Amino acid sequence: MCSTRRDFLRQSLLILPPIALSASLFPRTAWGAQSSGGTVINVRDKGAKGDGVHDDTSAFQAAVDALPPSGGTVTVPSGNYIIDAMRSINLRSNMLLQLAPDATLTAIPNNSPRSHVIKVWNANNVRITGGRIVGERNEHSGAGGEWGYGINIQSSNHVRVSDMHISDCWGDGIWIGALGPDGHATPSTDVTIDRVVSTDNRRQGLSIGPVDGVVIMNSTFSNSDGTKPMSGIDIEPQAQGLARNITIDHCIISGNHGTGMEIHYNVSNVTIKNCTFRNNQGYGLLTVDSPSNLTITDNVITNNGLVGLVIAGQTTHVKATGNTLTGNSARYARRIANALASPAALANVQKRELRVDAGTSDVSVTSTKFSQ
Repeated sequence: MCSTRRDFLRQSLLILPPIALSASLFPRTAWGAQSSGGTVINVRDKGAKGDGVHDDTSAFQAAVDALPPSGGTVTVPSGNYIIDAMRSINLRSNMLLQLAPDATLTAIPNNSPRSHVIKVWNANNVRITGGRIVGERNEHSGAGGEWGYGINIQSSNHVRVSDMHISDCWGDGIWIGALGPDGHATPSTDVTIDRVVSTDNRRQGLSIGPVDGVVIMNSTFSNSDGTKPMSGIDIEPQAQGLARNITIDHCIISGNHGTGMEIHYNVSNVTIKNCTFRNNQGYGLLTVDSPSNLTITDNVITNNGLVGLVIAGQTTHVKATGNTLTGNSARYARRIANALASPAALANVQKRELRVDAGTSDVSVTSTKFSQ
């Protein structure tokens, strides 16, 4: 992780107890209505028991591997399926993994810094829908590392994840990125996350590395807590490659122990719209290092511990319009009522809602609503 980011956030964030949300959102999905065409294989027919006791990893992999090259569907009926995240369920091209709404993939506790419940690596045309993934953070026997994933998508194309609930991972609920050395990694392209809840993960709800074409919509990323940065969403390709053409639409980013959403360098062409950033202990939405070409529109950023919207570092080419900023910098004592009588007090309140640093360039902030 980039030391610039670590230093920036370390100076800004204090260690405070986590914020509890009143409720979590649970996605809904249709069961039995989808098909990837061709062969359909039920994991029970390959020996999966779904009894919450037996290791079902081999049965899942046997079902995936039994699909023909032309593709097909692996179905997962109701049950609690125990998965060895050190071996993972390795998906292949041209397939749909379809879980019943009450099917759960529960990771076996391990002591490794790195593990994956589901891997989508070097694959094309993959869909994952329904059910739940429960990580092993609460029973993890190791101390270090931050790379235990619910779903890990790397160097893959045309991937869609929908109607899932992911929680309690040692690292990130979802990672979308690239395989390969710095500067030469193969990005993931055309990835969609829709109607997903990623909550109570140790590092992040969602992290994005090198990609080209990602849409995140109608989803919730909440209650990240355990190891820094502890954000809801973190776009962090760093030196590995470029992250570009990303849209975050109609999402809720809430209750995270760090910042709601962070955007770092080697990032361009990001649109964030119609989202709610609330009750995060750090900033609501932060751009730092040198991302470019950002559109931030019609979002509600409220009751975050530090400044609501921060455009920092060498961020360039930003259009922020129609955003509502209210009740941010909640860690600081404030006298909102005085703002009604004093223009100076109002300006001070607004500084706690919005910050644009001097090193930024071509930043336009218009039609911002500072409401009580």
